[in-house]
Amino acid sequence: MPWKLTPLLLFLAWVAYQCSAQARTDLLNVCMDAKHHKIKPGPEDKLHDQCIPWKKNACCSAKVSQELHRDTSSLYNFNWEHCGKMKPACKRHFIQDNCLYECSPNLGPWIQEVNQSWRKERFLNVPLCKEDCQSWWEDCRTSYTCKTNWQKGWNWTSGSNKCPTGTTCGTFEFYFPTPAALCEGLWSNSYKLSNYSRGSGRCIQMWFDPAQGNPNEEVARFYALAMSAGAMPQGIRPLLLCLALILPLWLHE
Repeated sequence: MPWKLTPLLLFLAWVAYQCSAQARTDLLNVCMDAKHHKIKPGPEDKLHDQCIPWKKNACCSAKVSQELHRDTSSLYNFNWEHCGKMKPACKRHFIQDNCLYECSPNLGPWIQEVNQSWRKERFLNVPLCKEDCQSWWEDCRTSYTCKTNWQKGWNWTSGSNKCPTGTTCGTFEFYFPTPAALCEGLWSNSYKLSNYSRGSGRCIQMWFDPAQGNPNEEVARFYALAMSAGAMPQGIRPLLLCLALILPLWLHE
């Protein structure tokens, strides 16, 4: 009898691997269920300017990518310049942030369900490469804002965001004294400052050269694999189903 178990155990190991691999795939190459995202990612040859790096596989349309470059976009009526003119060097980081949010199909491991009127999903604690966060902070430290969390708490009575009563405009460096304060606090922890550098395969790059491929694909695969390996309550059900299908065949031997 023991010798009969060997091929069965090998087969069950293969089945378990296939089941876990399928779970990982569900986190890859996906779009969020949000206001302007496509249902599935795909080629978009006419993406605009800073969103071009995602043109081979994007969750955003060309029209959305154009709106992302406007100071007050019709997508959300959000005005970056709520405290006066934002410096161009700073603004380009916000445009790139928007392109990543709307266009990237590589944020699956960090997507969370939310109960909001304008979206059903968001991403949370995306590990942003330390150089991207540092340069964002450096280029924006002398521009002006009035809030530390831009996701909520604005005065929308005019139709676009205005500083709420009781706040005053100050430099980014005043409201965000460190790079982590900016990257993590700005959008309610959408990002988390990573200790890893660009090119490490362990952090999401906001900026990359599309001629060299999209490095965030590798990063998403790494974290999806890690999450699947550690998510026993989610992975055990398909494994048990596989075992249930195989067990009767073994018992009839």
